[in-house]
Amino acid sequence: MKMKKLAIISSHPIQYNAPMFALLAARGVVQPKVFYTWSQSREGLFDKDFGRAIQWDIPLLDGYEYEFVENVAAQPGPGSFKGIDCPALNERIHQWKPDALLVYGWNYKAHLGAMRYFKGKVPVYFRGDSTLLDEAPGLKTMARRLFLRWVYSYCDGAFYVGQNNKAYFLKHGFRPSELFFAPHAIDNRRFDDPDGSYSRKALDMRGNIRIAPDEGVFLFVGKLEPKKDPLLLLDAFTQVNPAKWHLLFVGNGMLENELKQRAGKLPRVHFMDFQNQSAMPAVYRMGEVLVLPSSGPGETWGLVLNEAMACGRAVVGSTKCGASADLITNGKNGFTFEAGNVHQLASALQQFVSKPELATAFGHESKRIIAGWSFEAIAESIEKNI
Repeated sequence: MKMKKLAIISSHPIQYNAPMFALLAARGVVQPKVFYTWSQSREGLFDKDFGRAIQWDIPLLDGYEYEFVENVAAQPGPGSFKGIDCPALNERIHQWKPDALLVYGWNYKAHLGAMRYFKGKVPVYFRGDSTLLDEAPGLKTMARRLFLRWVYSYCDGAFYVGQNNKAYFLKHGFRPSELFFAPHAIDNRRFDDPDGSYSRKALDMRGNIRIAPDEGVFLFVGKLEPKKDPLLLLDAFTQVNPAKWHLLFVGNGMLENELKQRAGKLPRVHFMDFQNQSAMPAVYRMGEVLVLPSSGPGETWGLVLNEAMACGRAVVGSTKCGASADLITNGKNGFTFEAGNVHQLASALQQFVSKPELATAFGHESKRIIAGWSFEAIAESIEKNI
């Protein structure tokens, strides 16, 4: 039986996708080739939210076939529709003779152009994680709905990441039979700790900032930006004011100075700079509970929840996090709270303060839940449905 050739369009190598592409290639059921459309990303990435150049310290181009297609945009980058413009893209894909096309993100000139060009020539599939969580009623939303129905009319199917994403696709013209579950996932195995080395490193890192082994830590990991609402977490922690718990912010961003000013000289609030991927299995183990307090707009998922759960951590997430509906079972592995509600968040934190043993029990459940949210599950869905 001939192996199907799958052309994948993505803007640039991403730490959450590249290992799955390699796995897909290694499984040998389909033959993937990734066409990267932000050719300038080979020269390094500057993340304006982190305020620094980012060079990931895990391999992102190993184990699968790929090609960077020249991007001729005057202001190249994924920040705008015209920022990714690749006149040669369709021809490069056509020459490779794929049996199907999988597009990550439609909102670039090159990507939408490819969807329109290949529709009717080969099956066109879409991958995205948008939700309806930030929608407000009105003419603007109605107009966008009509526009998105037109965009997705150039797709034969979509791989949805979770409940909120599925609702979004159904609202924008896809039939249930055209939707295939392929869970939002991270490389769970990379966060395993079979020999305990990550746990030991985490204890050392905690000791460096004077957190005792018998004390608890609420952990925030990510960009310190309004969307993720770290200020709400600081306010909730201050409201609870637990004697034997600490709050640790890991990351940088535009709210960093304000957070540090508000935290003042509070002895149990700590800050760490952005940490690269290889450090994260130890960083997550510095905390007992990962908190993602996002208020949106735009927190379509929140993969830090996946990563923390893969490390066996309890989790707390807001209703604006796309992942909360799928990954958090209240009272089993964590708590969900209404986005922006400081009292509900403080109540969730208080549960762990009152019963510290909850964090351990919830962490075990997190590890069990996240095992099914894997790259293998994504690969199997693609193999079965293209």
